Amino acid sequence: MTGCCRAGACESAFGARFARRSLRRYETKGLDRIEGAMVAASARPGVEGARVLEIGGGIGKLQAELLLAGAERGEVVELVAAFEPFALELARGRGLEGRTTFAVADLLEDPDAVEPADAVLLNRVVCCSPDGVALAGAAARLTRRTLALSFPRDLLGVRAAVAVQNAALRLLGKAFRAFVHPPAALVAAAEEQGLRLVESGRTRVWEYVVLVRVP
Repeated sequence: MTGCCRAGACESAFGARFARRSLRRYETKGLDRIEGAMVAASARPGVEGARVLEIGGGIGKLQAELLLAGAERGEVVELVAAFEPFALELARGRGLEGRTTFAVADLLEDPDAVEPADAVLLNRVVCCSPDGVALAGAAARLTRRTLALSFPRDLLGVRAAVAVQNAALRLLGKAFRAFVHPPAALVAAAEEQGLRLVESGRTRVWEYVVLVRVP
């Protein structure tokens, strides 16, 4: 998570106000379709006793869902420290205190900052960095069993919308930019680390893929 989406740039777009809204939306609406599919795919092999890692996880809702499904331990790794109190509030509200932790780290700068996990999730994270493909590869290296990631679909209309968003951010003087990475490149980065694509799905704007460790 380098380049434009280092901590300072991300904090300008995803501060405490954004984190608070994320928590309230999750509390009232739960997971959306893509997020639900990612959690279901990650849980399908069985999560009892598993360690879960949610990279760029914000309030940590996906790892929380897997903990509720039977995983043993969860960790949220973020660039933005402002998410931490809201992640802790979520954990307390779900009775998950003591089973989940929150860390601030840049995995591309410090790949040894966290331990590998059975299930690794990146929900709408690779699109936050020009190094999204490298981040997918770093996440794959940390994956012992299942990797699930979501990202914008590589369509002309989606690219146009992202370009408009980035232009608006530029006019507002914000450093954050969004990116649309080719899905094939994201999958290839994970496959280079010994994973195999087993599932994919999409909505009009978003796409997700699930890969598993090849025995």
